[in-house]
Amino acid sequence: MENIIIQEKEWKHWHISDDLKALFEKSSNVILPDTRDELIDLSVGGKGNKTYKVGYEIEGKGFVVEADVVRCKNGIAINYPDPYMRRRDPNCMVVNNIEMTDKITYKERFKNDFEQVRNQTFEWLSKNELILIPFMAGGQEYGYPALMVAPKNAAFFAASIYDLQGVIPNDRLRKDFEPRAVIYVAPPFRHILFEGKQVVVHNQQGNVHEVFSYNLYPGPSAKKGVYGVLLALGLKEDFVTVHASTVNITTPYDNDISILHEGASGSGKSEMLEYAHREEDGRLLLGRNVVTGEEKYLALQQGCKLQPVTDDMALCHTSFQKGNGKLTVADAENSWFVRIDHIKKYGTDPNLELVTTNPKEPLIFFNLEAHPDATCLIWEHTEDAPGKKCPNPRIIIPRDQIKNIQDGPIEIDYRSFGLRTPPCTKEHPSYGIFGMLHILPPALAWLWRLVAPRGFGNPSITSTGKDAFKLESEGVGSFWPFATGKRVDLANILLEQFMNTTKTRNILIPNQHIGSWEVGFMAEWVIREYLARRGQASFRKLNLKPARHPLGGYIPENIHVEGTPLSKKFFDVTKQPQIEEEGYDKGAKMLEEFFKKELQLYLKSDLHPLGKAIILCCMDNGTVDDYEKLIPGAY
Repeated sequence: MENIIIQEKEWKHWHISDDLKALFEKSSNVILPDTRDELIDLSVGGKGNKTYKVGYEIEGKGFVVEADVVRCKNGIAINYPDPYMRRRDPNCMVVNNIEMTDKITYKERFKNDFEQVRNQTFEWLSKNELILIPFMAGGQEYGYPALMVAPKNAAFFAASIYDLQGVIPNDRLRKDFEPRAVIYVAPPFRHILFEGKQVVVHNQQGNVHEVFSYNLYPGPSAKKGVYGVLLALGLKEDFVTVHASTVNITTPYDNDISILHEGASGSGKSEMLEYAHREEDGRLLLGRNVVTGEEKYLALQQGCKLQPVTDDMALCHTSFQKGNGKLTVADAENSWFVRIDHIKKYGTDPNLELVTTNPKEPLIFFNLEAHPDATCLIWEHTEDAPGKKCPNPRIIIPRDQIKNIQDGPIEIDYRSFGLRTPPCTKEHPSYGIFGMLHILPPALAWLWRLVAPRGFGNPSITSTGKDAFKLESEGVGSFWPFATGKRVDLANILLEQFMNTTKTRNILIPNQHIGSWEVGFMAEWVIREYLARRGQASFRKLNLKPARHPLGGYIPENIHVEGTPLSKKFFDVTKQPQIEEEGYDKGAKMLEEFFKKELQLYLKSDLHPLGKAIILCCMDNGTVDDYEKLIPGAY
């Protein structure tokens, strides 16, 4: 079953470091899987096995189980005994040997040199049977050759890389293979050196970007670690990979538009690719007032057809930009790491249920209840504690299993930014002051990406209780947590992008709450339907007015969807009696102070002069018209 290359030593011809060759030389078995099925079998410890415990002997602790793997009818399910390991720790990343960086270095955090730990990691890996996964970071067509090295018993992690990034098949693997990046997986070091915490080290070793994953949750390394590699390579080649989903939308009248939806984790990227969730009678529940319990519905007989393009990482490579004023993107991933916390019962998303219960090939599930030879169901989320569901259940879905998938590159008509907003009332004001749709000048859209609020109740990271309401920034484009370089460098590249793509329209769509109304992701689903139906018509015809606070850009006076007018209180939250101007102004003040604090980080000498002017416009309480004059755009 296993292709054992240690005997042939094919890697001797690869262009890799001497210490990596020495590592392979010392290992008793180096496996280069021929097929995905081999990895699935290895994930459960062998072809006939149904369950498998992934664990390691830790001095003073004994055998520590890091993950339980179960073979189900529709794939393999991975569960972590430690609830902390079920989502990404936002503080997991440190850097080493990277010349131009604003990130905390390994030495600053741990008070010692990483080189010794790197050597320890190699020594530990050399005592294990190893799995190698050669892949293309950023996709087969526009990506960069990379390699993953993991212990054999962590095969499910290798399978995750195989799916997420797209393996280079053995028959297409060049004899002189030269990876630009290498991911090393060494789970025991979480306990040996890092007090049980998730730690991912990005290390520049000559011309190779190394990622050391000291844990087995794929989010910080197999997923965002590769994202960090792409951002680092993009800085050298003057492009960026934006943190966004992309969808092409076709109306019942055969009108097409495309939307790119950016934002921090939990901002609705994956949801932008989903069909609107309907009630039993087919209506859409617009929202439920958290104070009065009132509910509002919308009858929408036929929704638009969705053709997903990207789920989380949209490559904006210079090679396919057309110079026509519109942004063009392609998918940087081979599979999607889809969060399904909002799917709490059967019938919520029939399309996703069909894909996951009857897949073309076995899928990989995380944080879901699983039993041998049973079907893993996407609404049966693992419990973090009795009665408390894990907020971060996930599935890896290969692109070729996604209905109506569209291959890029694709031009973008609307560039949206998502924000998780808490409830807002006069008695309990918050930054949940946004209506369903805000139209932003390009300069203001750029500012939102510099600040990139993480938002309310983020399910992908370890924040609970009062922290769920806290305003925190994920920074430049919302991908700063995964980047290794300098904020200003990335901000400059993003600014150039906005300056060159002024024919792509910029909007902001909140989720979770519109003022005192709990809406989930319905706002983006309804606005998506609305934008598709109106096509390329000018927003000016909507009788736009400036939002009460300039950071909100413009808001429409009124909107109709299939002839049905939507209440003004869903677009101007001051119309809600629970908020009015009093609650709005208090929430706006919180947001304004947050912006001004975060934007100070970018006022550096190497910031683009126009970028400085935009930030100073915010500091000086500029109007929406002031932002529009800085970068005129399409509306």
